[in-house]
Amino acid sequence: MKTFELIVPCFNEQESLPVFYEKVNSVLDSLDGYESSFIFVDDGSSDKTLEVIKNLALTDEKVKYISFSRNFGKESAMLAGLSFSTAELVGIIDADLQHNPDLIPEMLSSLESDEYDIAAARRIDRGGEAKVKSAFSKLFYKIVNRMSDVKIADGAQDFRIMTRKVVDSILSMREYNRFSKGIFSWVGFNTKWFEHENSERVAGKSKWSFWKLTTYAIDGIINFSTVPLKISFLFGGFVSFAGLVYALYIIIRTIVKGPDVPGYASLFSALLIIGGLILLSLGIIGEYLARIYTEVKNRPDFLVDETNIVKK
Repeated sequence: MKTFELIVPCFNEQESLPVFYEKVNSVLDSLDGYESSFIFVDDGSSDKTLEVIKNLALTDEKVKYISFSRNFGKESAMLAGLSFSTAELVGIIDADLQHNPDLIPEMLSSLESDEYDIAAARRIDRGGEAKVKSAFSKLFYKIVNRMSDVKIADGAQDFRIMTRKVVDSILSMREYNRFSKGIFSWVGFNTKWFEHENSERVAGKSKWSFWKLTTYAIDGIINFSTVPLKISFLFGGFVSFAGLVYALYIIIRTIVKGPDVPGYASLFSALLIIGGLILLSLGIIGEYLARIYTEVKNRPDFLVDETNIVKK
């Protein structure tokens, strides 16, 4: 009998968890040939999420949990679940039921042979999502796939099930600034994709604001591509070349026609453009330096306050 653990990152999900547990637990109980369990990761929730998880653990020995000392973010929650997992097959699923748990049996079935190492979900529609958010999401996938050697499937989600060797490969990447969608693709291995339609949250509101999604997208691009640095270099080279050509033009024009006093507007515009490009380039370099700074400090990705998992 194979062991299967399902990691569930949670942040202020007290309303969703009872419905989630009832739905997903019924799916796990229907599985044949698998010894299944949950790993709930409370990401420093400010509501009664941890209390709900503990109550579930009192009545169901399949329920394991990890509670952080504060909010570290979903990336850290997923990493913690993977770090504490010991099963042969490990899955990740959100607690809001936007990921369809009915796909789990089929996803597990696809991993029974040696053909696939990852069974992952990707949504084929964005129903219930704001049009602006949907447009920016599609734009992000186009940009990151053009800039990076790592290709991320459009609509790819964290909802997936992985074999032990895939989990160990992911854990071997000890970078502090994590972008799991890119890491999942970077490690490689054969992936079986499962398409499904988007679902509404079962309760509560999304924790992802437009600003958080924007910074997450920037992290994804910078963590897996150096193209922004090359673009700033090319911009600088182009502006320098254009400035040289313009300087030669002014010199020749002055020799032929004499000095020309007018030109304040064009000069001021040029200074604004060049100054903007300099600031843009410094900003891009600063983003990379900031990540180097956080990496070299070597701080832990998360701090565990309490858990019922005994690590072997």
